Amino acid sequence: MSDIADGFATAARLVVSLDAELIEITLRSLYVTLSATAVASVIGLPLGAWLAITRFPGRRYVIAMLNALMGLPPVVVGLIVYIMLSRSGPFGVLGLLFTPTAMIIAQVIIITPLVASIAHQAMRELWADYHDLLISLHASRRQRIATLVWDGRRTLLTAQLAGFGRGIGEVGAIMIVGGNIDNATRVLTSAISLETGRGEFALALALGFILIGLAVVVNLCIHVLSRTEQGSRW
Repeated sequence: MSDIADGFATAARLVVSLDAELIEITLRSLYVTLSATAVASVIGLPLGAWLAITRFPGRRYVIAMLNALMGLPPVVVGLIVYIMLSRSGPFGVLGLLFTPTAMIIAQVIIITPLVASIAHQAMRELWADYHDLLISLHASRRQRIATLVWDGRRTLLTAQLAGFGRGIGEVGAIMIVGGNIDNATRVLTSAISLETGRGEFALALALGFILIGLAVVVNLCIHVLSRTEQGSRW
């Protein structure tokens, strides 16, 4: 109990004093995860809509594979990205390993299947409602996808929030491709792991409380901005 109390006290002190290191780590965490969520949304949302309205041989297997990819072990993703970006890898010349960009790439791979799968489930129900109308209007495939994404934008917000939630708490791939370098690639999750290894449980708990608070605040801000609490949508 004393460690938890110390954690709350340390967290409060760090936040109130606007600790420079804490602000830097928090902003880097937000940058990496929000960037990865944005890229994953650009890929996953249209992909989910496309799978909902398109029929082709092997479609069921593609959907099953997409659902299976939601359970990708982050450490395996980190290992693959590490190999691809290492000096002996095909993209080693880019020098992206141990940079925030490498962390974003790893998170995109982890988040995209989750976003696409949730989007597919939502778009499949909308497609059942809009199918006859869009067919009668001779809408192109692109127009159908755009219509479904726009009309289901509030539902698709859930997919984006789920992706953000998984990304902000991810540590395995981040540690492998980022290296947990101070003032360069250290984020909240990797900092928590480091401080726990050092035996600094109060500081680790403080960082954990800030991580949870950050996730809650971002989710509430998105809900408020999208006005999901209006019209009995909350």
